[in-house]
Amino acid sequence: MSAFDMQQIKIVDVQVQDVRFPTSLQAQGSDAMHKDPDYSCAYVSVITSNPDLIGYGLTFTLGRGTEIVCTAVEALSFLFKDQWVHTIFSNFGQFWDRVTNESQLRWLGPSKGVTHLAVAALMNALWDLWAKIEGKPLWRLLVDMSPEQLVNTLDFRYISDLLTKEEALEILKHQRQNDIETKIDRMKTRGYPAYTTATGWIGYSDEKVIELCKKYLALGFTAFKIKVGINLEDDKRRCKLMRDMIGQENLLMVDANQRWEVEEAIQWMQSLAEYNIYWIEEPTSPDDILGHRAISQVLEPLGIKVASGDLLKVCS
Repeated sequence: MSAFDMQQIKIVDVQVQDVRFPTSLQAQGSDAMHKDPDYSCAYVSVITSNPDLIGYGLTFTLGRGTEIVCTAVEALSFLFKDQWVHTIFSNFGQFWDRVTNESQLRWLGPSKGVTHLAVAALMNALWDLWAKIEGKPLWRLLVDMSPEQLVNTLDFRYISDLLTKEEALEILKHQRQNDIETKIDRMKTRGYPAYTTATGWIGYSDEKVIELCKKYLALGFTAFKIKVGINLEDDKRRCKLMRDMIGQENLLMVDANQRWEVEEAIQWMQSLAEYNIYWIEEPTSPDDILGHRAISQVLEPLGIKVASGDLLKVCS
């Protein structure tokens, strides 16, 4: 039973704020390609006809240009205003398609860049609103959906050659047969698996890295990520430092934030392999599929995986 009657709720306004934090002052968030980020966001509020129901969402930026994302949110807001929420949530995948393929605004993307960042903030706000209407945390809203409801939240345009709606439905129905409540109880007890990057920003001093490793080990973290890519000898020193701090029993990942050419990535990671690296994240351009494949093939015998996806907005 929903906490509110969805049939009676309409979106009446969309508001957006440009929120920025001066994280560059202490090198927080720094990496090989983004040396002085000011962590920021376009913060969206979806206002409804019920004063107790507001959906909040954001999209992440690095400071300059956040105002451009906010302008894009405002440009898209007409697609949300005066919409009954039950018509949106009854076919969320179709609504996603309508928003991302608006006949004029899609020319600015499609499915990439500033407009897609704006869409992310808006859709995140809708997910937040939906969970509030149902009176559940968002993870529970998703878990409680039937396979049909969950598939209905997705837009299969451009991915049906790999996965059709019918195939997705069959997969979910099969998974549904497993004991979901047992898995939920296990997650509540153990927590959701996570790693921390807070220990390894590229602008941090050795003393700062040591201090933060101790802190996050005490918090129970077993997986750590460090930023690499500017200077190989410095990366080797920093990886050794972090490996010594966290021990061999914990995972160590590295992230180059698209810094390298393909061959450079391979050689660099071969040099770091002695530190038992679990994965290299974004070694090269996120659009270079063949490059990622080549890197992965060479690093696989070394036990190093390749991770990507930060800048991939859709499957293609």
